[in-house]
Amino acid sequence: MSEPRAVIFANGNLPDPHAARGLIRSDDFLIGADGGTRHILSLGMQPGLIIGDMDSLDEKLCREFETAGVRLDVYPEDKDFTDLELALKHAVEAGYTHILIVGGLGGRFDQMLANLSLLADPTLEQVDIRMDDGVEEVFFMRKQAVIPGRTGDIVSLLPWGGPVSGVITQGLRWPLQNEVLFFYKTRGVSNEMTTDQASIRIHSGLLLCVHRRTTDR
Repeated sequence: MSEPRAVIFANGNLPDPHAARGLIRSDDFLIGADGGTRHILSLGMQPGLIIGDMDSLDEKLCREFETAGVRLDVYPEDKDFTDLELALKHAVEAGYTHILIVGGLGGRFDQMLANLSLLADPTLEQVDIRMDDGVEEVFFMRKQAVIPGRTGDIVSLLPWGGPVSGVITQGLRWPLQNEVLFFYKTRGVSNEMTTDQASIRIHSGLLLCVHRRTTDR
């Protein structure tokens, strides 16, 4: 039986809605981070919770959700947190240790960087949090990770905020053997999977993993 999982829909882009729909399991708890709710609706699903300042949802739609029994957590527009941060905080406080963020990539560059920064929060070290739009999967690793995929998929390894030491990879075209990646160098960009699974281990640092799936699936 799979672990309970919260899926948060942010207000970014979904380049392939069909691929995004394939990420969702029937037992997932769906959270709409304000305007991200539109993605849930476009995929033919119903949110369990909508959270944010509701500046991207019209009042009529909000009333319809309330009538349907969907919980709305409404915050003022003048706040110190993005809607996605509020949604992530709710999911963690609700006890979810597996969280998927859909629609957190693309769109405004500043928002995308802020979304990525949320995943780097050291207090979330024990929570498996990933961003995925069905085409690209993005997550941080602190010790080791396995990436299921397919031969030809692109994997980029990007140090976050400082060097990452002791990087060891398997299943990639250009292997790294106990090497150091620097955040101002491009050594880890655009590697390729040679099998249906790649594995990565590091000794220290915070490594951003970007897995881009081949399009002919």
